[in-house]
This record gives sequence, structure tokens and C-alpha cells, in this order.
Amino acid sequence: MSAPHPHVPLELPADDRVLSPRTGYTRAHWEAAADGLLKAAWRWATPGGALLDLPGRPSASGVRSDGLEGYARTFLAAAFRVAGAGGADPHGWIGRYADGLAAGTRTPGRDDAESWPLIRDHRVFGQPMVESASVAIGLRLTRPWLWDRLDPAVQDRTEEWLRGALRHTPAANNWYLFPYTVAGFLESVGRGDAETARARERARALMEVWYRGQGWYADGDGRAFDHYNGWALHLYPVLDAYLSGEAEPAALYGARLREHLESFGLLFGGDGAPVYFGRSLTYRFAAGAAVGLGAVTGDTPLTAGASRRVISGALRYFLDRGAAGTDGLLSLGWHGPHEATLQPYSGPSSPYWASKAFVSLLAPADHPLWTATEEAAPAEGPDRVLALPAPGLLVQSTRADGIVRLHNHGSDHLRPHEGELAAQDDPLYSRHAYSTVTGPTARANDADNHLAVVVDGLRSRRRAIRPLGAGGGDGWAWAASWHMPVFPHGASTEPGLRVESVTVVRGRYELRVHRVCCAPPGARIEETGWATGPESGLTSSLHGLHGWEERDEIRAPQGTAYTPWAVLPRLGTDSDGTKVLVALASLTAEPDAAGLDTVVSAVRVDGDAVEVTWAEDAARTRIAFGPVTVSHG
Repeated sequence: MSAPHPHVPLELPADDRVLSPRTGYTRAHWEAAADGLLKAAWRWATPGGALLDLPGRPSASGVRSDGLEGYARTFLAAAFRVAGAGGADPHGWIGRYADGLAAGTRTPGRDDAESWPLIRDHRVFGQPMVESASVAIGLRLTRPWLWDRLDPAVQDRTEEWLRGALRHTPAANNWYLFPYTVAGFLESVGRGDAETARARERARALMEVWYRGQGWYADGDGRAFDHYNGWALHLYPVLDAYLSGEAEPAALYGARLREHLESFGLLFGGDGAPVYFGRSLTYRFAAGAAVGLGAVTGDTPLTAGASRRVISGALRYFLDRGAAGTDGLLSLGWHGPHEATLQPYSGPSSPYWASKAFVSLLAPADHPLWTATEEAAPAEGPDRVLALPAPGLLVQSTRADGIVRLHNHGSDHLRPHEGELAAQDDPLYSRHAYSTVTGPTARANDADNHLAVVVDGLRSRRRAIRPLGAGGGDGWAWAASWHMPVFPHGASTEPGLRVESVTVVRGRYELRVHRVCCAPPGARIEETGWATGPESGLTSSLHGLHGWEERDEIRAPQGTAYTPWAVLPRLGTDSDGTKVLVALASLTAEPDAAGLDTVVSAVRVDGDAVEVTWAEDAARTRIAFGPVTVSHG
């Protein structure tokens, strides 16, 4: 073993730059990372091993649930590690989890040192239902070495505890896949019945409702499209079908995973970072779980070398930046601790859903995932732009700096009945754009990548996002949406106020066009660009092309997940009635990138139609509102 890598308090092998010229990581690094993370976490186990009470602020579900979470989520990493090695267990992880299982299920619900909390409805401290799925996967993967060797009484107690997931109500989203996973395990060990069949039929029916096309599921009945697609909505059914050998679900869910990876594989930057977008980002390198699983099952458009580049790039990205802290424990945050990254349900053990990335270890040592020479990730190839009408997303990557940008015209994480009533800003979904090198500013700071209508000093928020289409062609793409601006502190929205927005991308440039309808007298309109830190090496530019009267720069003292302090460019204009606004934006890490003032040679606005002529090749982009149409050529 070599000395630990910089900022990595884990013992990892020396880099292998022959097999893995881009990351240096091999299968041995993955095994060592799993072992190191497990070793650090187990220092905080209860005497019987049923709970791992990691240090830190508790989640909303309470300390006992957090302890179960520590057991269950680390069990995932141990199970992938041991199962992938054909049962080899040099550190004795299986014995520890067997002892913890026996202790935790002896008297569930009791307030003592070891007992697991009962599984109840999601509204009543329901987190144990989430953890039941991890316990079930761990038991299914390690069956020959753990479950089959348990005392029958412990098996019966474990079944009874797990069945709580089948008898209680999940949250109305990916949570339905937790009882689905529990039922799959019970059926795999000969304990299936009508109850397990109902749980699986119910989840499969909901998956058909939530599937929106292009490999993307909504996380529930609304329009939430984020990393839960990869680490939940694809992972659970595809892994279940792979383990069961059921041909029909394997074909259905496998084909969807393959299509998902056509776009999702592009959402990792040249530095390995996944795009910072959506909730639960403290799960970090779990973002690569779907890529690894696709390689294991064969349901992927990526080559084995490119798949390993993506998953190893994500793992190394976080370990090199201190995600495991100085004590080997995954912290609550992004690089290191970062409060604004978190949700109320996040507790000290929550980051260990990152264990899902170790699904890649189910590929044995002689699998192409580990033997092929590393190849470029999708974002390291030629510049790419990709429109995704189903989720309403627009992807833009540039090879020169390795940055991937995601323009959001379709994902808002609102339940269908909420709409504009949810007036509080959600920085993880409400912004027009996200990337692999920037995070959104915190809720208390000025919002980045945001079009705000300012009335009586109150800046509007963007909550419910209604897609208006997406498309594109060779080297360019677009996406559009509209929203009704809402105001904080319970202020009502203005009658008829509506913002229609179109983003057109080519190269590193973002053409941002808005039509603000029915702004009240005295209103002001502001648009902000990317939030960057003073030492980030990034350049954030925002250039008004039509309708904007002022430009300045504002500060975000609370910073982002990438920088403790940030600045962002801002455009402004006074307005009432209806107004069309056109701007050009750019985020780049190129050291000598030219400014934006010469990129566009002409702008013509005629009523609700906009035509922009690009200086480089005289190509013209035409945008019309009502309905939105976009052409380029």
C-alpha cells in the first residue's frame, strides 16, 4: 500500500496510469475505498453492532433511526464488496453484519442500546422503510455467507421486521421501490406470498406512470427529474431483475437504463464531478451507480473503459477533495461539510447512500469494466449539446474546460397540488442552470441564474416550471419553459404576470431570451449569471443584447458548495407591461476566453420574435413566442 492520497484518509494502492490513464483507479482502489470507509464507520458501532451512531447533527427522524441508517447503508458497501469477490471477506464484514442483524431484530421498537426502530408510515418517522431496502439488498447479495447461516429464529425475526415495509405507506415517490426491494428479497429466499406480490405489482404499475421517456422517470407524480433517476428509479428494478434472472423486467428496465445513460453519462465533468443539481447531493459518488450497474448488466451505451472513467472519476473527485474528512467518515456536504447542500432528512449516516456506487464491484475482476483501458468520458469528447424534451432539460458540455452545464426547463420537485403555493425558493431546482463546477447560491443570498421580477422590493421566485418544448440540431440545441413569478413572505402574485424563457446553446455560449408578460407599473426585472468564487479559475459572463439597461455584479457571502464566497453578474431594467429581453451568458475555465461583446453581430426584435446573428459564421437563431418556436441556420 502507498501512503494515503492528498486529502484521502484511506489507504489506497498506488495509481495505475497504464490501465487507468485518466484516473489511476482500478478495481483494487474500489475495494480499498470500500474497506476504508467501512473501517472508519464501524468505530462508531454499538456493542452488538446493530446501530452505527456516527457523530454529527441528527436528522429529523431522530438518533435511533440514524443509527439504523448507519448499519443499513454501510451494509450495502460491504455486501457489494463481498459478493463481488465471490464471498472472500478478508476483513470479516459479514460476521459483523450478521451479529448486528440478530441484535437489532431481537426487540424492535424498544428504547435500548441495540433495537432497531419499527417500520411505519412515511409521515411517522418513516426513514426505517428506506433503510429496509438496503438491508434487503445486503442480505440478498450475501445470502450464501450470511442469511443461509443464520439461526432460523433470527431469520423469522428479520422477515417480520422487513414486512413492516410492505404493510405501511411509503412517500409518494421512489419510496415505493423500497417495499418492492424487500419483497424481492423475501421471494428470493422462499418467503414470498400475496403480500410480497402486491408490493411488487404496485411498484411496477407506478413505474409505468412515472416513466416519461428518453430514459427518464419523474420521482413521483410531479416533475422531479434529478439524480434519483440513477441511484433509485433505475437502480432498484434493474438490480432486482439482474439478481432474479427474470427476463421480462430485465428487458424492460434494462432498455430504459441504456437510454437513460445516453444522456446521463454526459452529466459528469472532465474532473469527474457529477452535475450539482437536485436534492440529496450529499450522496456524492452514488451518482455513478447507474453507470456502474449498466456495465455490470450490459445495459449501457458506454464502453467499459468509458464507464470506468465515469465511476472512478466521480469516486476520486470526492475523495481527493476531502469528502471523507480526516477520520475516514463521509461528511454531510459536497467536498467537505456544507450545510446548504442538506435536507432535513439528512443525518450523519445519510452520505453512506454513496455505497450504491460500489455496485460496480459485482463485476468480477476479469470483467471488461476492470480490464479495459480507461477511455474518455462523454464530456471529454467533442463539444456536445443535447436537448431532452421528456424531462425538459438541456445539456451543454465543452471539451476545452471539461465543464458540463444543465439548463433546467422542466424539473421543479413540486407535488402536483402545490403549484405556486410553494413560494419558498428551492435553490436545488428553481435556477435556470446548473453545472459540474458551480453550485447555486444559498436561499438567503441573491439567486444565481435567475430571472426575477421585483415588485415593491420583493424579488420573485421560480417554482412550478412548465415546459414549452426542446429540440435542436447539429451543434446547437434549445429548451423553453414558462413560470408564474411568486413572491416571498406570503405576498400574492401579480395578475397576469408570466415569464416565458428560452435557452439556446452552442459551444460555451448560452443565448437567454425571456418574454415578461403583464409586469405591473414600477416593476423591475433582473437576471443573474453563474456564481463563481474569486479563486475558482472560472469566468462568469453575462452580456445584455436587447432590453437590458444596466449591468453590475453582486455578492453571495454564504457562497456555494464550491466556494465559501461568490460573486455573480447581474443585468437590470425597469419595466411594466410586456417586454422581450435577450442576453448572452457564458461559464468557462479557459484562461484566455474572449468576452461576449463580439460573439453576436446583430440582434433584431420584432414584436414577440427575436433573430440573433452569430459573428463567427453568420448563422441566425430565430425565436418566436406564442407558441414558442426556435430555428437555427
